[in-house]
Amino acid sequence: MAQVVVVGGGILGLSVAHELVRRGDRVTVLEKEDHWAAHQTGHNSNVVHAGLYYRPGSFKARMSVAGNRSVVAFARANGVPVDICGKLVVATDSTELPALRVLAERAEANGVPAKLIEPAEAAEYEPEVSCVAALRVESTGIIDFPAICAALVRLLTEAGADLRLGTPALGIRPGRNGGVEVATGSAVVRADALVNCAGLHSDRVAELAGLKPRARIVPFRGEYYELRPDRRHLVRGLIYPVPDPALPFLGVHLTRMLDGSVHAGPNAVLALRREGYRWQDISPRDLLDTARFPGSWRLARKYGRTGVDEVLRSLSRKRFAASLARLVPAVGPDDLVRCGAGVRAQALLPDGCMVDDFLIENAPNQVHVLNAPSPAATCALEIARHVADQIS
Repeated sequence: MAQVVVVGGGILGLSVAHELVRRGDRVTVLEKEDHWAAHQTGHNSNVVHAGLYYRPGSFKARMSVAGNRSVVAFARANGVPVDICGKLVVATDSTELPALRVLAERAEANGVPAKLIEPAEAAEYEPEVSCVAALRVESTGIIDFPAICAALVRLLTEAGADLRLGTPALGIRPGRNGGVEVATGSAVVRADALVNCAGLHSDRVAELAGLKPRARIVPFRGEYYELRPDRRHLVRGLIYPVPDPALPFLGVHLTRMLDGSVHAGPNAVLALRREGYRWQDISPRDLLDTARFPGSWRLARKYGRTGVDEVLRSLSRKRFAASLARLVPAVGPDDLVRCGAGVRAQALLPDGCMVDDFLIENAPNQVHVLNAPSPAATCALEIARHVADQIS
């Protein structure tokens, strides 16, 4: 039986804690905010991903397919709402057909139930959609990820785990007799091992622990609109564009939520703070960290035009609506109401390349999850098993 301290109280940190407790370990979870799932988990689109986008054999591909099954099973066993409604990925013109076929091939390689369909069949699922072809993905769904976290907290509490809100990790050092010691504002937590699931601050926690992570977290804000209630009938389920294979983002899409609302987005703009959910949320420290990192400038040179387009779309509801109208022509600017944003913790390498897969680094008595953006919520229980294996 080991004593493990987990830094981070989002879905990944709580899933790791749950898996360790299930294996018989004693666990302390440190979360700097005053509630669980405060950032990425609590601000995402609540989509249970199927695993079709990811390179066959990658962590994301393997864990998405398994995670889709495990998170749905967990939800149903713990009374958390979930709806496996499927989705359409739509090619809106012939230039997108090759990329759509590549997605279909990836789906088959990854074991994802999906099929290419013609416009008439796509219209049976989504009467308002515009496409020249579509990929129907059956195992995609909608879930309540914060409610998953609440269920994990309940199970951890029942198991006797030490759950501490409002408790940031301020310092990490090797223990005097092995293991690790984590300084917080009120105490020192001693443990045999540490797991870093700090999301937007995972690179900083790794540095506290003495590592020099090869990737730096650069935050990207994704902004959402929702359709006015009288326009929700335009979307029955989930409608996605064919993504640009050069970018890690899937493009703005339409998602019917569990409560019947329809969310539209997200875009992707550089956040001016790691928890920067609005343009006015600015952190000089976070901006300086981004500006000092060579990868940031190399990324900007590589995707400068894309970045400008995303900023313009952020500032213009008309532009945002035009992106959605490619999928559903009936959507117009007056149909959209702003409804919040999320921030993606994107790991970036010094050469300007975004880390495409989950990135997990080990050190003596430590495991650091340094890149776990979408579909990490879908994969959380599977990532937790992998991390727990590193501790054992």
